[in-house]
Amino acid sequence: MATYNKERVEHALNELLVRILPEDPNDEDEVANERFDEAFEYAIEELETAGDPSVVPDINHVASLIDKRVSRDVNGAQKSARFHNLLSRLISQPVLNQKWRMLHFLNQLSELPQAEHAETRDAARMPITPTKHAHTNPLPTGSPAFKDAFSRPGLSHIPVNDGSPKPSPRPAPAEPADKRRDRRATDASKEQSAEAAPPEPTYLLLGPSEPALLRDLPFTLQGISSTNLIFPSSTALKLPPTLPVPLISLLHTLAEPSLLYRGLSDFVESTEGGLVGQSFRSALGMELRSYLGLVATLEGQIKRALQQLDESQTHHGLGKAGVTLKRCVIWTREATMGLRLMSLMVEESKTKKGGELISLIHSFSLSHGDPYVGAFAERLLAHVTRPFYDMLRQWIYDGELADPFGEFFVSEQSEAEIFEANNGKEGKGGATSVWEDKYKLSTNMIPTIITEDFARKVFLIGKSLNFIRYGCGDAAWVDTYSRSASKELRYGDTANLEQSIGDAYKTTMARLIDLMEKKFHLFEHLQALKSYLLLGSGDFIAVLMESLSSTLDRPANTQYRHTLTAQLEHAVRNSNAQFDSPDVLRRLDSRMLELSHGEIGWDVFTLEYKIDAPVDVIVTTFGSKQYLKVFNFLWRVKRVEFALSSTWRRCMTGARGVLGTVSDVFGSDWKKARCAISEMIHFVNQLQYYILFEVIESSWNELQSSLRKPESTLDDLITAHARYLTNITRKGLLGSSGADFTGQLHELLKTMLGFREAVDGLYGCSVAEFTRRQEVAAKIETRTAAGRWGVEEKDAESASPDPFSSTGKAKGKHRSTPSATSSPFPPALMPLNLPNNPLSSSNQLDILPALRKRLASLLTDFRARVNVLLGDLAHQPDVDMRWLAMVMNFNDVYQPVRRRRKAAPGTKGKDAGREREKETPAPQTAPGTAAAAKG
Repeated sequence: MATYNKERVEHALNELLVRILPEDPNDEDEVANERFDEAFEYAIEELETAGDPSVVPDINHVASLIDKRVSRDVNGAQKSARFHNLLSRLISQPVLNQKWRMLHFLNQLSELPQAEHAETRDAARMPITPTKHAHTNPLPTGSPAFKDAFSRPGLSHIPVNDGSPKPSPRPAPAEPADKRRDRRATDASKEQSAEAAPPEPTYLLLGPSEPALLRDLPFTLQGISSTNLIFPSSTALKLPPTLPVPLISLLHTLAEPSLLYRGLSDFVESTEGGLVGQSFRSALGMELRSYLGLVATLEGQIKRALQQLDESQTHHGLGKAGVTLKRCVIWTREATMGLRLMSLMVEESKTKKGGELISLIHSFSLSHGDPYVGAFAERLLAHVTRPFYDMLRQWIYDGELADPFGEFFVSEQSEAEIFEANNGKEGKGGATSVWEDKYKLSTNMIPTIITEDFARKVFLIGKSLNFIRYGCGDAAWVDTYSRSASKELRYGDTANLEQSIGDAYKTTMARLIDLMEKKFHLFEHLQALKSYLLLGSGDFIAVLMESLSSTLDRPANTQYRHTLTAQLEHAVRNSNAQFDSPDVLRRLDSRMLELSHGEIGWDVFTLEYKIDAPVDVIVTTFGSKQYLKVFNFLWRVKRVEFALSSTWRRCMTGARGVLGTVSDVFGSDWKKARCAISEMIHFVNQLQYYILFEVIESSWNELQSSLRKPESTLDDLITAHARYLTNITRKGLLGSSGADFTGQLHELLKTMLGFREAVDGLYGCSVAEFTRRQEVAAKIETRTAAGRWGVEEKDAESASPDPFSSTGKAKGKHRSTPSATSSPFPPALMPLNLPNNPLSSSNQLDILPALRKRLASLLTDFRARVNVLLGDLAHQPDVDMRWLAMVMNFNDVYQPVRRRRKAAPGTKGKDAGREREKETPAPQTAPGTAAAAKG
């Protein structure tokens, strides 16, 4: 036997032995107590040694055995159904743990042999049955107690039968033997006194009466203490201790609405919560007033019934008067359900407000199957949602948020919240901050009476009206619109609400787009950004670059803003930009980026287009930075194209003059240089065409179609413009996540500029050789005219060897050529015939091989970088980038190389050589280049 239930078993066993152990009046007390102790110890030993039953604990098996036994009796089907009902109730009890043992015990008891007649059993027990059972007589059927028990109001007194065993108070279980003996002596004395009492039944007078309780019931239902029913606290009702059990059960039922009313009245009288919370309290107060009306009606019925009481009849004729406690329970049943429902709502609404509270009440009408509960919740919602619809009306017609307690699903953010939402960064400022950061949609506060899409539309309407009023400065239109379109909104009128929201949405969005287009010229500004910052106006960019080329070649610290501004105005006057609106030209300006040591004007010059409110909602600060990033990249590409084109023009015109004269020395070098320059110009032109037309122009067409949609909103414009910038930067090789195209292109552009400088050095060498030859020819001509030899022995001995000519001394007379001063070509990079001039005849032998080596190295580096770039482009998911790789390598001149990822730290040194071999292929002459050179 387990220790945790040992005391309970001993207590139950003690009670059982007191009732069933036979007594002998001739025995002394010591003998009787000894026999009782022996019986008690014997029973304890039997229980301790019994152990667990040998049967497998299966409740279904025991139930089937009992069901078979019950079904064999008379009316077996009815008894079987009743048994299954009782079994299901037993299984559903969570308190009882030994359900199988109970059924097993009952089954074992049913298998015990039963006596055929009760008289035989009584006669067999007669010698040892206590005397108190011999005098026990049942109540006669004609007794008053029997009549009262079956009357309408029930028993008013509890009859006391002296012959019935009475449980006597006993000490705690496992008490000592002497205490049990004392208790048995006390029980014996009580039984003897009961035997000496007359056999007539007696009654215990109980009270108060039912009329008295009915008289106090109206006060109790209002939560007010009365004479018989007292409220010791707000959550308890004290009943008289002498009430009969039926009345106690009825009063328990009637106590529920009383206690619920007290708690609800305290909640209604409180002033906490916002507007929706106060409206909820007001709605509950109306329901409580309806409940008080029921109590008043009930009080009137009770008063009339009490006036009709007849003292001569049983229970004063209360049943005939028509008002009893049981009827009061029935009359208050529906009100009790309402109070119970309101109490449940109050408990769950303690941590909710606004839209959450409305959703809570609305859930009772949606998910509850009881029609009474649904109707009750709908009745409450009609009152609770009034402040919500007032806030909604003011938001969609005035653009103002009247929500002092934060109950609406639109909330206004403070500066601290905006700072936190931006991850510790400063706000965007301007109209962008007003549109994006001022108001926030709280999804958890959206009530279930509206959908989330509907709430987003409402949020956009109010935000647009607020932006028109404060961001666009058009408060007069908002006031006029509010007066003409405002209407009352209420719960339940769904069709009218949807129509009102739809009309407000169309009107507000159309007005906002009209303002942005006509008053603030949004589309003109976007076109200007494309023309000037995205190099859309080719004539303007060409004039600007030609006018700034000489200025920007100087160091950056020698640049002045007024000089750059003057050149910008010159470019505007000499291009089609002069026909743009003055407002657009006023916003266009030139400025310099932050200076760094060693930079020149090309590195710090940039254009700026100023955007102010409210257009900066669409062209945000981040968007302006993206435009600046694209312009700087395109400006650098344009600069390389301009430099290469200038060098190409000089080379092609020089080939018919200066360069043609020295072709015997520099002919092969210039042929390689022209092919390389042509190759680089082709690369730059394809890159420019791709960015300007395939990327910017196509993205611009998509932006135009998005902006011209009839039902587009300001959010749609912002999204379309952001997508436009994203496409430009991503497809324009400035923002791809797969490879660093920006770095690769900058290195390529730097390589091309270095090659152009090397070609300029080669041109200077060529001009120097041409000048040297001109001087020699002039000297020969002068000596010949004087009658002397053109070349003397002292000239051959004193002159340094010719590093460029393989024929040695000049033979014969040379035809005269124009001098360097009269040549139409640009002069050499350095003045000639200076003491330390590296291009003089004494230093040319060292310069030319180094120059040839640098040209070959730069060309090899250029082609290797192009191979890597083409390899990365060919594996991009975007089809336009793959198309660019195909256009740049349409005749398979290049061999694209896919750059590998970085190796692990352990294999870095081992695989470094292999990686370099794969990344940078060996220099080779492209077939297309050779073909171009031959041509």
